[in-house]
Amino acid sequence: MGIVYYAKYLEYFEVARTEMLRAMGLPYREIEEKGFELPVASTSIKYYKGAGYDDELLITANMTPSNSPRVEIHYEVKNRNGELIVEGETTLVFVDAITGKPARAPQFYLDVIKAK
Repeated sequence: MGIVYYAKYLEYFEVARTEMLRAMGLPYREIEEKGFELPVASTSIKYYKGAGYDDELLITANMTPSNSPRVEIHYEVKNRNGELIVEGETTLVFVDAITGKPARAPQFYLDVIKAK
């Protein structure tokens, strides 16, 4: 059909989220090395216009700092003209890597977001 498959935007969100965390000083690898995982608990997407397969896209990810074990991230996907074509949200939850159970937001994470 010449447009990006709708589920691909979740992959774009993942890359944007990973880079956002890295830019904040929270590389995902380090989060895991400290004994935590951040699985996606929920997601939502609103589609306004399809992107073509060769379109250049700008994907941004933003989060509101919170002490909650839930990390809520908002995404926007814009085309070359700056037109919003997709927006969405994901909610991630801190999980103890050993027990697999939800955990409080770790102090190293709280320290980083407090400084931002």
